[in-house]
Amino acid sequence: MDKTLHQLGGILLNGVPTFILVLLLNVYLRFFFFKPLEKTLAERYAKTDGARKAAAAALAAADARVAEHQAALRGARAEVFEAQDKLNRQLEEKQAASLANARAEADSMIRAARQQIAIDTENARKELSVQSEILADQIANSLLRGKAA
Repeated sequence: MDKTLHQLGGILLNGVPTFILVLLLNVYLRFFFFKPLEKTLAERYAKTDGARKAAAAALAAADARVAEHQAALRGARAEVFEAQDKLNRQLEEKQAASLANARAEADSMIRAARQQIAIDTENARKELSVQSEILADQIANSLLRGKAA
């Protein structure tokens, strides 16, 4: 058993330089490879995260501006519709006034024409009355002459 322990001690003694070499390799890799790699990854993450946050902020600002523009557009449309309604009302009022004037003119023309027709009718009746009397006198004279002859 002594021999086995001695051989085991020799194996361990031969393994110590390999162990130290692995330990040194681990320290070397940690300081010269993994630390810079972690630092680069952290910077990359910070830049990426910052860019994402900046993009999200820009997107939120763009959404806010879009909302503002849409509100302004709605306001402008409302103003245009109000102006159109006002113009339509004014046009309707003008048309109603023109129509009322035209009706009043037509009514006055109809009244004047009726009065003229009434006057003409009365004149025609008077003339017919006079002519009928003259004609009656002529007929009577003609009949009386015919009997007298």
